[in-house]
Amino acid sequence: MEGLIRQDPLGLDVVYIQAKRYAADRMVRRPDVQAFAGALQGAQASRGIFIATTGFSPDAIDFAEKVPSRIVLIDGRRLGELMIVYDCGVQEAQTVTIKKIDEDFFSGE
Repeated sequence: MEGLIRQDPLGLDVVYIQAKRYAADRMVRRPDVQAFAGALQGAQASRGIFIATTGFSPDAIDFAEKVPSRIVLIDGRRLGELMIVYDCGVQEAQTVTIKKIDEDFFSGE
């Protein structure tokens, strides 16, 4: 899945987003991020977000940090954290109530 976010009315500030759902044993490698960087240029975007359900290899992370375009890599763990923080794509499964002693009830006043 891929898409563009136009951050201003004229579309001058464009963020390219790509999301991939990989098998648990497949790590995102440098060639994947290089292809993403090329797609970023093709979309005329200066920044990009690459989201993957798995992790990124050290060489992929290194490439993303050194490429002139700003690329943010979001792995499965970080994606889950963001989903919880922003309440996106999650639902409440259980609510826990913690009770404490009401000291005033027993004080006799």
